[in-house]
Amino acid sequence: MRILVTRPEPDALKLKARLESLRHDVTVEPLLSVDFENSEPIDLTEVQAVIATSRNGLRALKHQRAHAIAAKLPLYAVGPGTSLEARNLGFELIFAGAGGAHDLLPQIFSTLDPQAGFLLHLAGDRLAVDLAGELQLHGFRLLAPVVYRMIPAEILREDTIEQIVTGEIDAVLLLSPRTAEVWVKLVQKHGIAEPVRKLRHI
Repeated sequence: MRILVTRPEPDALKLKARLESLRHDVTVEPLLSVDFENSEPIDLTEVQAVIATSRNGLRALKHQRAHAIAAKLPLYAVGPGTSLEARNLGFELIFAGAGGAHDLLPQIFSTLDPQAGFLLHLAGDRLAVDLAGELQLHGFRLLAPVVYRMIPAEILREDTIEQIVTGEIDAVLLLSPRTAEVWVKLVQKHGIAEPVRKLRHI
C-alpha cells in the first residue's frame, strides 16, 4: 500500500521510516510547517508544573531562555511520543497520558494543589482541546503562551497530485483536525476531489 504522510517535519520522516519497515510505500507531503520564531516568551514565575499536549510545544523550549528551569518542573505529557521528547530535553518528573489531552486532567487533579502555583501549557496558535475551562472549574490557574505556530501549505507538489490522479496512492494519514482542514482546502484548490474520494482516509 502507498500511503501519503501529511505530518510536519521532522516527524514525517520518522513515520515514513516506520511505515516502510512494515513494507508500505510512502509519499511525504507535509501540510503544516512549524514556526518557532514568533513565539511568546515563557514566564515561569510561580509556575508549579508544565503541560505539553504536543511535541512541538516542547521543541519550542529550545528557543526559550526558560528551558533549563522548566525542565526541573513536573511535566504532564499527552502521550508516549511527547514523553520521550520531554525526556530528551532533560525533564525528569514526567506524567504520561494515554494520548488525549483530557486524559491528563485526572492526573493533574490528583497530584497537584491549585494553590501551589500556575500551570503552564506550552500551546500552539490553535488548540485542538482547550484545557483552561476544566482546570479553572477545579481552581487551577493556567498560563498558555503561544510558543509555536503551524503554517499551512499553500499547494501540493506536482508529483503528489500526479500520484493521486493516477491512483498510485491508496491512503492518506491525517493526524489532526487542522491537517484535515488544510487537506480539504488543497484538494478543492487543485480540483482533485474525485480521485481523492477513492482514497482511504486514516
